[in-house]
Amino acid sequence: MEHETLRTGILLIANADLQDRNFRRTVVLLCEHNDSGTFGLILNRPLELTMKEIVDDYTGDNLPLYWGGPVQPNTIHVLHRYGNLVSDCTEIADGVYWGGDFEQIQSLINTRQVDSQGFKFFLGYSGWGEGQLAYEMQVHSWYLFPADAHIVFEEDAARMWSRVLRKKGGDYAIVAMFPQDPQLN
Repeated sequence: MEHETLRTGILLIANADLQDRNFRRTVVLLCEHNDSGTFGLILNRPLELTMKEIVDDYTGDNLPLYWGGPVQPNTIHVLHRYGNLVSDCTEIADGVYWGGDFEQIQSLINTRQVDSQGFKFFLGYSGWGEGQLAYEMQVHSWYLFPADAHIVFEEDAARMWSRVLRKKGGDYAIVAMFPQDPQLN
């Protein structure tokens, strides 16, 4: 796993030393990565907002919203498990789909045709321009780990950063135990 490369479907795990307030101890799922840039969603930053509070005509379960990142925080993005039921979505990891027909998604949830826990909604996204993320990798801002549906949909947001590092194993498991405030060491 140490030979992972930047690609769609990979997780960026913030280095313990990364102090940028937008990305400190975050786990970011890359939904799109190409020569022009990168689009990702922060998986472990729940907001104190719910879908019912921001989406008109939403009558499904009161799902939490997550902060996807600092870019365009007035936009909604979705990850889900239902690629076979949602048109216009993209599979980005095994069992993890990005986007799709939003009205169709709302209808599936509102009519309870699917388990709403198979959806994760985000405000904003994380974006990197051409070469920007490659540079951040050179200065060791991020660790890489393959995404899976369990991490995306079931892992507790508060513990996700440390648990994914422990899954990565080796010295990363030690990094997972670093206190947030190094002075507490």
